[in-house]
Amino acid sequence: MQVLIDGTYYDKEHAKISVFDHGLLYGDGIFEGIRIYNGRVFELEDHIERLYMSAQAIALEVPIDRVAMFEATLETVRRNELRDGYIRLVVTRGEGDLGLNPVKCPKSSYFIITSTIQLYPPEAYEKGLTVITCSTRRNSPQCINGSVKSLNYLTNILGALELRGTGANEGIVLNQDGWVAECTADNLFFVKGGKVFTPHPITGALRGISRGVVIKLCREQLSIPVEEGLYTLYDIYNADELFLTGTGAEAAPIVEADRRKIGDGTPGPVTRRIIKAFRDYAATSGAPVWPE
Repeated sequence: MQVLIDGTYYDKEHAKISVFDHGLLYGDGIFEGIRIYNGRVFELEDHIERLYMSAQAIALEVPIDRVAMFEATLETVRRNELRDGYIRLVVTRGEGDLGLNPVKCPKSSYFIITSTIQLYPPEAYEKGLTVITCSTRRNSPQCINGSVKSLNYLTNILGALELRGTGANEGIVLNQDGWVAECTADNLFFVKGGKVFTPHPITGALRGISRGVVIKLCREQLSIPVEEGLYTLYDIYNADELFLTGTGAEAAPIVEADRRKIGDGTPGPVTRRIIKAFRDYAATSGAPVWPE
């Protein structure tokens, strides 16, 4: 495996960053998780755009421009000869002292890792997932805005820890006002009366790339109305169908929430249509890794 760090490629065993990097010491940095399908990088333009928007939000200067980052991502995939897999693109505040002040970090740093990935087994997409509601709450936008995909993922980790021993595949996270925000690592959707609903980013939900693709496919290809709004667990429990989206999960059905059967307890017809449309789109779109 070849890892790119600040313009230089290293073998996995020699790919290292300083213990004084503020990304490590304080979670002061941003990242993107990106999929590779059939030799194409999924929604790379949107991922790069979100990376730089996150950087702007936390006053982090990315050391290379968007075009260079785009090309560096593709080149890293080429060097690792991946046609299907996962990319982790990270930008940190860089090396500084042990103090908190980011001004003490004169230069930011970036690295790109590629690997393989499979979050859920194939049968999960046929039989469906189960979820529970976590007691951990989503950060208020007045603290860390949910639109910033930062290295500080401790809230998500605490939510994921609540899944231990429950048998649940994922956890629903509410914000501090009780509105449904998202899952610990995925965006959440529900279906009611043939219409698709998903929490508005004002709840603290991440503006997920896969989420955006599903919304676009529903509106432009499948003729399914989509609404972004404020919803409670009441809406989740009484949904006809429930599903989640994410880079690793793609689009996956949920058949049980907090021990309540959703719909008839099997992946619903709208969800199945969306999963198929998503897979078809992922297989035929994206930035080509190798010239065609």
